[in-house]
Amino acid sequence: MRKRLLWLGTVLLACLSLFTFFSTKTQAAEKTYTIGTDITYAPFDFQDSNGHYTGIDIDLIKAIAKEEGFKVKLKPVGFNAAVQAVEANQMDGVIAGMTITNARKQQFDFSDPYYYAGEVMAVKQGSSIKSLEDLRGKKVALKVGTLGASYANSIKKKYGFTTTEFDQSNDMYNDVTSGNSAAAFEDYPVMAYGIRNGMKMKIVTKPKAGGSYGFAVKKGENQELLTKFNTGLSHLKKNGQYDKIVAKYLGKSAQAKEKKAATGNDGLLSLVKQNKSSLLSGLGQTLYLTFISIILATILGVIVGLMQVMPVKWVNWLSSIIIYIFRGMPLLVLALFIYIGVPNLTGSKISAFVAGIITLTLNEGAYTAAFVSGGIKAVDPGQMEAARSLGLPYGKAMRRVILPQGVKIMVPSFINQFIITLKDTSILSVIGILELTQTGKIIIARNLQGFKVWTIIAIMYIVIITLLTWLSKFVERRIND
Repeated sequence: MRKRLLWLGTVLLACLSLFTFFSTKTQAAEKTYTIGTDITYAPFDFQDSNGHYTGIDIDLIKAIAKEEGFKVKLKPVGFNAAVQAVEANQMDGVIAGMTITNARKQQFDFSDPYYYAGEVMAVKQGSSIKSLEDLRGKKVALKVGTLGASYANSIKKKYGFTTTEFDQSNDMYNDVTSGNSAAAFEDYPVMAYGIRNGMKMKIVTKPKAGGSYGFAVKKGENQELLTKFNTGLSHLKKNGQYDKIVAKYLGKSAQAKEKKAATGNDGLLSLVKQNKSSLLSGLGQTLYLTFISIILATILGVIVGLMQVMPVKWVNWLSSIIIYIFRGMPLLVLALFIYIGVPNLTGSKISAFVAGIITLTLNEGAYTAAFVSGGIKAVDPGQMEAARSLGLPYGKAMRRVILPQGVKIMVPSFINQFIITLKDTSILSVIGILELTQTGKIIIARNLQGFKVWTIIAIMYIVIITLLTWLSKFVERRIND
């Protein structure tokens, strides 16, 4: 029995090691700088209708790379994930409409400023709010980590309003348009771009003293890249290419195109047709993550679950500790710890995909171990006693007598855990994995039709889960027949 447990453990470790090895191998072979960027910050960072990542930041870093003779690998993971990845040495730099502040200078080295933006307040169309004084006693929506959030928090006592913060710009806008919040603070070009694209809000204040955007690297790291960025930026401003990039998204011709495209009346079927490839790609990534994770989680769960019932106290204790830690830790915290914390401790990079697989394996494996242990304990203890009295060793008695009966008890829990794993993949969007939920966020950042897009995503999840439920009932009937 112990030999089998050791063998299963070796297989699990080998699988996880292969993921890490091939990820590290790929990264080592790349002769590029890995740059993190946002995905929901138009016109600086977003995805166009063809599924290409674009915006002022994207065009600028590509133009600088071409000018200075280096390559970039863009990682559109979202602002928070990008910043944390750079801090953990997972990425070389970040360009995501990041405002240069004294606090951030403690952790990052910034380039020369490449854009200046003032802060404005916007409210729902038809709102009676016209000034900061009208906010007294009301709630204001903000986006985490932005200068707009810092500005609003600095004046909220003076004007008597409260704040609530969101990770995504679209969530902030929806909170205002739905009436939950009275206003939102945002950089002027970002807010103006959204309104031109059909967002039902209006700007009611003039731009206040804002800040400058800069490209950032971890403090003391990648100074050669920072120098290349500054040199390239200077060249682009001199030859006029910088002005062309900005005008492409904020000039009069861009505004005309946006007004023409900003109908906001696309039906669900039309949205599905427009974003079919992105949605299918996100669904494929979700299913891929689920299947690999459930296989590894099952192996881990069986090992730890069997350890729980072995007649060796220290093995029981070890099993209980593993279950307690990974079942008790929130999945979001575990994902961030593995993707951000572990590289900080070890100095080795872990790809977002590998970090996601490890996260799901540990979390779902702990839950699997609990019901494996419970299924074995649910078998009448007399079965083991009878098997041992016939001369069967513990391992053979467990394998031939107890487990066949326990598996029938565990099957519903196994299938239920498979469905839970499928849904839990959505949490991995926080580390930038482009699964179905993250795909939805990217689409919304472009068309600002959050309700319709989330309806499509919800229907896709429900369809897949319904099919899995039918399959689970079929398997359960076959086993119990």
